[in-house]
Amino acid sequence: MGVEIERKFLVDKKIWSTVQPTSSFTLVQGYLSFATEKTVRVRVKDDSGFITVKGKTESMTRKEFEYSIPKEEALEMLSLFCDRTIEKVRHEIPYEGIIWEVDEFTTPNPGLILAEAELISENQQLIFPPWITEEVTGQPEYYNSNMLQ
Repeated sequence: MGVEIERKFLVDKKIWSTVQPTSSFTLVQGYLSFATEKTVRVRVKDDSGFITVKGKTESMTRKEFEYSIPKEEALEMLSLFCDRTIEKVRHEIPYEGIIWEVDEFTTPNPGLILAEAELISENQQLIFPPWITEEVTGQPEYYNSNMLQ
């Protein structure tokens, strides 16, 4: 059974501008379902497509199931079933044993930069990179699916 334990943070843009990510790629994603108890997302990353089902978040944990699908099918689903999409550049930065995912949004919130840390347990301790500022875990406006509603 898939489980995602994730914390989200805002990023200091000035400090962030000095960081050299180890990898970066563009993501385009849309939602087939926006229900509070579950979301169904379609995503394109480079030459790959994915469909992801996520359950309701409890604290910082939720069920998550993600499957590869052909890129062409993901693009068709985005075109047919998603009125709006999120576009962002994701950077991956290893820091003190965690791979931080930092998203720079192009749409729908240009200029927003969010960092996420996926954990192995809710009480896992984090050592924060210098570009981390305010924690926004659990704040609905920072869930990607809510940005499109």
